Amino acid sequence: MRGSRAKEAPKEILPPFSLQVDPNAIVEQDHDQAFMDYKAGQTLSPLLLLGDAKEVLRALPDDCLDCVMTSPPYWGKREYEAGGLGLEADHREYVTALAAIIAEVKRALKPEGSFWLNLGDSYQGKGLVGVPWRVAFTLIDHQGWILRNEVVWNKLKGGMDTSKDRLANLHESLFHFVKQPKGYYYDADAIRSKPRTAKIVNGAVVSATGVSGVRYKRQIELSTSLQPLEKEAAFAALETILTDVAEGRLSDFRMVIRGQQRTTHSDNVKLSGRAKELLDKGFYLLKYHPKGSKPGDVWDIIPEDTQGRAAHFAAYPIDLCRLPLLATCPPGGIVLDPFCGTGTTLVAARLLGRKSVGVDLSRRYLELTQERLRATR
Repeated sequence: MRGSRAKEAPKEILPPFSLQVDPNAIVEQDHDQAFMDYKAGQTLSPLLLLGDAKEVLRALPDDCLDCVMTSPPYWGKREYEAGGLGLEADHREYVTALAAIIAEVKRALKPEGSFWLNLGDSYQGKGLVGVPWRVAFTLIDHQGWILRNEVVWNKLKGGMDTSKDRLANLHESLFHFVKQPKGYYYDADAIRSKPRTAKIVNGAVVSATGVSGVRYKRQIELSTSLQPLEKEAAFAALETILTDVAEGRLSDFRMVIRGQQRTTHSDNVKLSGRAKELLDKGFYLLKYHPKGSKPGDVWDIIPEDTQGRAAHFAAYPIDLCRLPLLATCPPGGIVLDPFCGTGTTLVAARLLGRKSVGVDLSRRYLELTQERLRATR
């Protein structure tokens, strides 16, 4: 699955920077003031902050970020320039260190904000450690984060795997965390796929997937399970929904009739509202959203391994960022990546018309980010 096409970003307007720094420059100190100046400005050029992620985050005010998306160094995978996270001798030390940084993420994130965390797993000896879920459980149990989704990133291809006693690893986890169970920003319409439209065939309304209602009418008419009043109500509801399809308010639907189709998910009326509705009314209708369907939680995205970034090895791709930023960062909002590396999150944010802040311990990686941003203007 690929991300939705970005809208054309508004023309950049450079803000008055009280520190007299170019927003494309690498800021080494006074991170708090640089952030406040950037926030007050209108430029979409990312702000680049050099330093340790936890220390830089501590300099930011409470509740100032709309969205955080990052792919931190994985444990025991490789040695990144300037060292830092991922070099711990034990995976438990890694989980503790990463969680301490994410605690600062939570403080700086707005109550309605979202945090997206991409992590790959590691082997120790012959055993898969389960690092992503160890981190997720720590954040849920000890920091109060609410996990809304685990997205499975199917990378479609991987590196050379010479092991002879296990399967190749081709997926990673992308976790979506929020601070509160309700009221967080989420624009589902921004990430829906374009629906197919209904059509008229021989004078009859036919839905996007070929549903005309004829079969349902016949099933209602011949039903021995529905009482006369239930049949009357079912016919009326079917006519109403066919009108909605004909007039474009709905692209598709399904009808579940007692004695004809099974309930979705469960037949237990104590567990399923649909099952209770079927018992009480004799039917129910499943309405497909007129703006299309939401993406599922398995994304087929090829790693970004052809960018010529010889100095940086992360395969974290722009397409992995598109849906999270469209759905959970409002237009005009600020995205932060506390391990920005060569700037994938920042490039995606600018393409989607969002402001962004990147933090990294390596000046070289931030310089590569600058080069990348210049190449994608």
